[in-house]
Amino acid sequence: MQKTFTDQMGRKVTLDFPPKRIVSIVPSQTELLFDLGLDQEIIGLTKFCIHPIEKFAGRTKVGGTKKLNIDLIKDLNPDLIIGNKEENTQSDIEELAEHFPVWMSDIFTLDDAMKTISQIGALVDRDPEAAYLNHLISAGFNDLKTLAVQHQIDKKVAYLIWRKPFMAAGKNTFIDDVLLTNGMINVVQQDRYPQITLEKLKHLNCELILLSSEPYPFKEKHIEEIQNAIPNAKVMLVDGEMFSWYGSRLVKAVQYFFEFQKELY
Repeated sequence: MQKTFTDQMGRKVTLDFPPKRIVSIVPSQTELLFDLGLDQEIIGLTKFCIHPIEKFAGRTKVGGTKKLNIDLIKDLNPDLIIGNKEENTQSDIEELAEHFPVWMSDIFTLDDAMKTISQIGALVDRDPEAAYLNHLISAGFNDLKTLAVQHQIDKKVAYLIWRKPFMAAGKNTFIDDVLLTNGMINVVQQDRYPQITLEKLKHLNCELILLSSEPYPFKEKHIEEIQNAIPNAKVMLVDGEMFSWYGSRLVKAVQYFFEFQKELY
């Protein structure tokens, strides 16, 4: 049976339903597919799709999110490819879409993430499982929002994702929405992921600087460098997956942020 879906870029995607040979090219969405119970159906993933790690070894690696091995994907002959507008390269997606059904997400907020879980659930015939994940995520993040208000967290924050040059998560990003949910106000007002200097952050009266574990792997040694430049700010290492993975990882993120908030009040 064939079914047609509309992806989050407004594209019509027609596929054999339910799909039996899936290639996932976004790590957080790969983890979601496994958590929806699609052990047999996932035949290809990227080298960054490391969760759940016990499923990683047995699957064909189709390159990185930004540089896919198109020929290898063609050899796998998937009946569905699942990608993301920000994570994947437009030229790769356009070439793959000439040969296979390609469904794309485009995510900026927690609400978008839950909508994506619902839509992917429908796409792969796992509606009840997707609804249960969304129930856990919605309840958990609503509690986090309430706690942030109760404890008056209200911190001016910068979230750094890169070094040399320093780059931050700005407005119109999923990370910005996660910060806001947990009572943090992003001082970086530019859209997406602008370059920023430590001098600029100092002038923005930043109270809290979060150093992400990905894509740049910030370490303890970087805390001292930034603390010296901005002595009045608190500098912390954080788990980038918890702030930026928008699939079923959000269930685990709830507990992470309960503990994280305790460090802020």
